[in-house]
Amino acid sequence: MASFNQAHISNFLNGRRALSLSGLDRVLAAQGLSVERMMPLDLSVASESESESDRDAETEAVPVVSAATAVDDAVVRPEAVIETVQVAASALRGNRWWAPEKYAQWQRYVAVRADAQQAAAMDPLIVPGAVVVIDRHYHSLAPYSAHRRTLYAVRTGGGAGGGLLLRYVEFDGGSLILRPLAQEVPVQVITPGAKETPADYIVGRVCVVVSEL
Repeated sequence: MASFNQAHISNFLNGRRALSLSGLDRVLAAQGLSVERMMPLDLSVASESESESDRDAETEAVPVVSAATAVDDAVVRPEAVIETVQVAASALRGNRWWAPEKYAQWQRYVAVRADAQQAAAMDPLIVPGAVVVIDRHYHSLAPYSAHRRTLYAVRTGGGAGGGLLLRYVEFDGGSLILRPLAQEVPVQVITPGAKETPADYIVGRVCVVVSEL
């Protein structure tokens, strides 16, 4: 995507050459990223009267919706809300984001309840009925954390009305590889169409899983 040839990429991956600033600019441009998006600054200052315990106790309401609504609806209509769950605000604030322009204005956080099939694929991380909160402003396949794998909500099938899977995702050979946690569940592969990008199949990053609700 950044128009590096194979020799350059091999040198970067094997540590024989460093990525120059101009090369880094090309990578950022190809991914639609900026330094601000990768390292967002929180410029808000908490009130002096606000205690640490008060901030820790804050929650935000997240709508629980159907898989179809999570996949297709930019804004959640009141009639589409199945229930509302309270999620610790600390789990939502300050999350990094990267979304193509067409998704940047979508309502950011929605939740779904994992059905038996979704839970079986990600057992024991997700149990049936768990509330899974999705950050729909994170469509990047770059690992969110260096210390753990990124779990995604993924659209299955092109266009409206596609299903939703919860999987670890890799991009290899022009295809998305959806990997479950349970070994007995098969790996699935999605190959984007000619006018599609991998980001079109990423509904968002799973940022919270609540099993006891």
